[in-house]
Amino acid sequence: MLTVFKEIFIWWNQQTFGTRLNTILFGKFVDKDAFGNKYYQSKSGKRWVIYNGEVDASKIPGEWYSWMHRTGNKIENIHEIKKYNWQKNHLSNQTGSVNSYHPKKYKDATKKKYNSWKN
Repeated sequence: MLTVFKEIFIWWNQQTFGTRLNTILFGKFVDKDAFGNKYYQSKSGKRWVIYNGEVDASKIPGEWYSWMHRTGNKIENIHEIKKYNWQKNHLSNQTGSVNSYHPKKYKDATKKKYNSWKN
């Protein structure tokens, strides 16, 4: 009961009741990625993702990004992508977390890097 309540009133956290209903009635399950996100497609060609956990668009890995945006490559037919040892694992958006990027020295970042010809 609490899950249904969350889906109706807390739409920004996970899928909504409407999305669940649309998925049940019209969605065809395509596949699941390494993060647990599930990808669906309707008969008309509309594509959507049900996120595993919090909704964040940066949680879609590169292999599925092209499928979602209909980029014409062969990834959507082969979901197994060879990873090289130099490739990093996918990270979600780190903005606002302790892992976000910050300049090393804030004073140097705001300091002028040139001298103007007018004083």
